[in-house]
Amino acid sequence: MRTIITGITGQLGQALKHVFVERDFDVLDTPRWDVRDHTIVQAISDCYPDLVIHAAAMTNVDGCAKDPDEAFKVNAFGTQNVAHACMRCNAQLVYISTNEVFNGQATEPYTEDAEPQPINPYGSSKRAGEQMAARYLRTGLYVVRTAWVFGGGHMFPEKIVAAADKHGQLRVVTDEVSNPTYIFDLATAIADLVETQAFGLYHLTNEGYCSRFEYAQEVLRLSGRGHIPVEPITLADYSRPSAVPPFSALANTKGTALGLKLRSWQEAIAEHIRSKNFS
Repeated sequence: MRTIITGITGQLGQALKHVFVERDFDVLDTPRWDVRDHTIVQAISDCYPDLVIHAAAMTNVDGCAKDPDEAFKVNAFGTQNVAHACMRCNAQLVYISTNEVFNGQATEPYTEDAEPQPINPYGSSKRAGEQMAARYLRTGLYVVRTAWVFGGGHMFPEKIVAAADKHGQLRVVTDEVSNPTYIFDLATAIADLVETQAFGLYHLTNEGYCSRFEYAQEVLRLSGRGHIPVEPITLADYSRPSAVPPFSALANTKGTALGLKLRSWQEAIAEHIRSKNFS
């Protein structure tokens, strides 16, 4: 299957490329397109792909809050361009979305049928991207929401270890809750999903959920830093440009029905810590 991955040089893009090449997908070596530029419609169409995985995005939540216009240019109108291209060349599309399309007021993980209600520019722009994709593609569309992705670079585990080593103590919020998701488990699940040809909306995360506080504690324990004190604080104590949904854990109900169930977040974190060999 001829495949284009937008954002292929990014962390998720690289993980997707690795997994899809291993599955013998023909991943095309394309230029670094700017999804905001409408010329990408013709550029993608001219490649005649069978599948486009749209991983390019503005994912810095606080950056989106500081520049919401840019967030919408990339995440909403960039997705419109990619979806338009897929419609023109009859390609399937995988659109990567986020847990932040929800307002975080739930008490149980959000199912795929839950009503989105984003509370920040990042979530709003990604929700708009979902709608743009659905407007252009009545079939051949996978929307994959995920959460708290790690494993591709200097992400939450690395930041926690670095802060612990620098300061000898940490302050981490207890009332922000979601699913830590290992980037390679996510990429594998997306490859498995594409092979089912069961189009639709999916929540793909590692199994289970936790607070940022619990996440940090597990990272410290597994990296040999369990002695580092961690002070629990609340979102109200932690000033940042963007509001975040307090409880945005996702429930993987539709993927599980297809046999696509990711391992627990604790198992995934343990593998990542072993691979990083934090000293």
